[in-house]
Amino acid sequence: MQKILIVDDEESICEILQFNLEIEGYEADVAYSAEQALKMDLKSYSLILLDIMMGGMSGFKMAQLLKKDPATASIPIIFCTAKDTEDNKIAGLTLGADDYISKPFSVREVVARVKSVLRRCTQQPQVQVQPQQAQPRTEMDGDSITYNGLRLDLLKHKCYIDGQEVQLTKKEMEIMVLFLRNSGRVLSREEILHNVWSDEVVVLDRTIDVNITRLRKKIGEYGKFIVTRQGYGYGFDV
Repeated sequence: MQKILIVDDEESICEILQFNLEIEGYEADVAYSAEQALKMDLKSYSLILLDIMMGGMSGFKMAQLLKKDPATASIPIIFCTAKDTEDNKIAGLTLGADDYISKPFSVREVVARVKSVLRRCTQQPQVQVQPQQAQPRTEMDGDSITYNGLRLDLLKHKCYIDGQEVQLTKKEMEIMVLFLRNSGRVLSREEILHNVWSDEVVVLDRTIDVNITRLRKKIGEYGKFIVTRQGYGYGFDV
């Protein structure tokens, strides 16, 4: 049974969400503050529903701590909050959140978003290979894709640079796989959305930009190969 943790300082919201998620067959726990949640066995959860504006530590700060810890970095996070401005949504996505729901929300919407995120995170990456010849320095086999010291393990869904693991989110990993399988080719936004966000309910206009900006920083010297072609899209230019 998949476990979900609800972190919100409003007890009534926690009770409603917990009740409805349990009806859907999930095991749901609650924490009324980030501090309380951080004392729990977080790595045992399949997903975290996280409020941003709480007394004490904010949801943003808690998400930062989770993403820095290898044991919890891959746990999907959905922000549920009254902070519904575009800047706050972008900030949440930049931290690695998988979805963002504005209050007031319907319980049916929350359950639908939870199911969608969990479904995406338990599926194998559905990345289409374009009929494009790879560049000579990009090597591919059934288990990995390698470009010089950058290696993507397709079985473990992990990224390594010079043998050291780099923590990527599921979306970042899928973008990297898509780029390296189509190295030397510019992919339109529509192609990237179709391959990486094909089953999203809502995708913000800047979602691709945010993920690629974050990805460039994470892969260090290889970030310079992720190029932007104004008016066309993005690609991995070797």
